Amino acid sequence: MSPASTIEDILEDVKKEPDIQDLTLVSRNGMHIAGKAPEEAHQETYVAMSAILLGASETATSELNDDLKYVLVELQGSRILVQESGESAILVTKLKPESEIENVLKTTEKAIKDLRSAL
Repeated sequence: MSPASTIEDILEDVKKEPDIQDLTLVSRNGMHIAGKAPEEAHQETYVAMSAILLGASETATSELNDDLKYVLVELQGSRILVQESGESAILVTKLKPESEIENVLKTTEKAIKDLRSAL
């Protein structure tokens, strides 16, 4: 199995979580790696701004001497979860508004370990 299909397989497995609507793997410099951006979003903008969002959050919190776990954006009709996924990638997950974040985190944390191995 090629690394690309392994990554896509990992993402497809994560999408089985009922609270997850879309899943995108993005490079830290804002390029699409795998998965799909939400249908209503322009992919290039979505992935670039997701990378900037995580980077800005890391910079804003760097003086606190604590590690950033994730960024959660609350929207009217959904949530966006952004997580570091290795040295060169981030996982961007669009969630249902009523999603149970702890359940999603358990699912994505396992996937992130698998993605780190695949990258």
